[in-house]
Amino acid sequence: MERTLSTASASPRKKRGEGYTRRDEILLAAKELFLREGYQATTIRRIADVVGVSAPALYLYFKDKDAILIALCDQTFGALIELMDGMENETLAPVERLRRCGAAYIRFALDHPREYWLTFMSGNTPQEIKKRGHKPETIDSNEPGAQGAIAFARFMGIFRDIEQSGLALHFPVETTTELVWMSLHGLVAAIINNPEFPWTRRDQLIEGMLDMVVRGAVKTPA
Repeated sequence: MERTLSTASASPRKKRGEGYTRRDEILLAAKELFLREGYQATTIRRIADVVGVSAPALYLYFKDKDAILIALCDQTFGALIELMDGMENETLAPVERLRRCGAAYIRFALDHPREYWLTFMSGNTPQEIKKRGHKPETIDSNEPGAQGAIAFARFMGIFRDIEQSGLALHFPVETTTELVWMSLHGLVAAIINNPEFPWTRRDQLIEGMLDMVVRGAVKTPA
């Protein structure tokens, strides 16, 4: 069963002093509208109506619709980062951590298909994120939209650890990270977009993809 990344719910206009929940309500309402009616078709006024505030009041929280989508993407990446960080406390060989992290990425995507689709597959990535890219050294970790680069940096750290353990990669660290991320994304995108397609056993697909990722990224010792 899918779990939601947000527990807030849209509701009628709040009383004075209850505004601390308003940002979460805006995000939840926007997410549902983006998914149901499409990003381009959803207006700030429509979001404000669902939340129960005026459009000018909504602008106190977000400057525009892109800012709302960036915040939603940050939520998704933030949850993924928490998952990755949880593995830092486990004593695992670097290659095993790669495999475990890959499995966690796939599981996360399939547990949250709506959020994953909106973040990675909707085709509505704001221009400022496209121009900025994912290189963590160019991004202030506190600014909106930074969580994707932080997640990428966590993933890249795994490949640095693999090299430091004495194993070689087939490609430079950053390229290897991109290739592995794209490979995992391809699997989950196919399943999310075609859930009723008669794929072979899902667990075998996942394990097979993880095998291919490890062999494709890390050179086998001679």
